[in-house]
Amino acid sequence: MRVDVHFTRAEVEAATLGETTAVVIDVIRATTTIVEALANGAVGVYPTGSAEDAAKLAASLGREDTLLCGERRGVKVDGFDLGNSPAEFVAEVVDGKKLVMSTTNGTRAIASASEAECVIICAFTNLGAVVTELAAEKTVAVLCSGRQGQFSIEDALCAGYLICRLAEGEAGTLELNDAARAAQALTEGLSPDRTFLESISGGRVLTDIGLAGDLDICGEVDRHDIVPVMHDQAITLSGVR
Repeated sequence: MRVDVHFTRAEVEAATLGETTAVVIDVIRATTTIVEALANGAVGVYPTGSAEDAAKLAASLGREDTLLCGERRGVKVDGFDLGNSPAEFVAEVVDGKKLVMSTTNGTRAIASASEAECVIICAFTNLGAVVTELAAEKTVAVLCSGRQGQFSIEDALCAGYLICRLAEGEAGTLELNDAARAAQALTEGLSPDRTFLESISGGRVLTDIGLAGDLDICGEVDRHDIVPVMHDQAITLSGVR
């Protein structure tokens, strides 16, 4: 298996993804939140690039069973039903609902992967399930969402953990680009615990706006055994259309 890691969405050339399975990671917080929502019964998540596009799509889907979700600078978009805190996406709120989501980084990264043969959503919370899903793939592109177009260490660390687990299954036969090797090296000294996540820029932003509690979910490895996959406009569970 070949695994290429891209630390920001700007590094990805969409035209090169045609026969590739893309894995999108935004630990703090979009992909963590998408995993949480689908695990708690959401019918599907519809990512959009802007709040305006999100509002239009939600209206077209029917607001009676559609929730508008998203943030800018970590804070819920004015007029939206939910922000981007995984703790908000409990079954009592999202079960049976369609979710239209727009976030600063994550939903844009998902759009950057749209030309891939398959797009999988990954976080620490569903890491093992994604590893199992990828077992038979030949070419994988891991797209880290980053933050405001810049490198984010938590996404790179998640990519590194993914690679380490894939290597265990492949008996060390992975072919890695340099970014993938760097991501793998991060795992030798770092783990996604609360102390680490609070110390990095994304964690500090959440702490400053009173959402440090989100970090407990963001760093919980293998919290859910599900694989969200993009199909047309919607992210649904693998095998569900």
